[in-house]
Amino acid sequence: MLLAWRLAVFAAALCPFAWYAWQVYSGNGGPEPGQYLLLNFGVTALILLLVTLSLTPLMKLTRWKGFALVRRQLGLWTFSYAVLHLLCYLLFILGLDFSALGDDLVRRPYIIVGFAALLMLLALAVTSNRYAMKRLGKRWKALHRMVYAALALVLLHFFWVVRADMGEWLNYALVAAFLMALRIPVVSRRLSRVRPRRGVARRG
Repeated sequence: MLLAWRLAVFAAALCPFAWYAWQVYSGNGGPEPGQYLLLNFGVTALILLLVTLSLTPLMKLTRWKGFALVRRQLGLWTFSYAVLHLLCYLLFILGLDFSALGDDLVRRPYIIVGFAALLMLLALAVTSNRYAMKRLGKRWKALHRMVYAALALVLLHFFWVVRADMGEWLNYALVAAFLMALRIPVVSRRLSRVRPRRGVARRG
């Protein structure tokens, strides 16, 4: 069952990419397909980051190890969509004209914020394996708490981009605030004490 669960998560995480590609191929990506891909890859990265951060509270609440098994996978998918977001910027906005990057950073400083978040996600991605966990020891957990800083930067980046329409950003910010509240020690301990429904802890 756990293998099927991991394959299902893999397929679900791949679906947005396939959908966006199909929309562009079929001419439904709007007048600027590059902008369409840029925005949607970025939003998908944010959503997957929030989903990844929800796995620990869900695991504490249900005692089901399946949530822990897909945490690394979803973290890598988050990073992958963030890289696609960056590639869309370099290709469709910058036109691979790196000489114009300096001027663009001055006019759009939120790019610096987004790139800083991407570097944090890169550090988390390359150290998400067992070898890195063993080598880093206790430092591994401290390093991976950087995901909270990455989330804050991603939200700031998104806020800067869509500040003319705050409704969507506020929804993501509220979800992020809720997930952070679940990590407050007293709340986290209460989650761990909740008795799961009969059979949940034995699944898999």
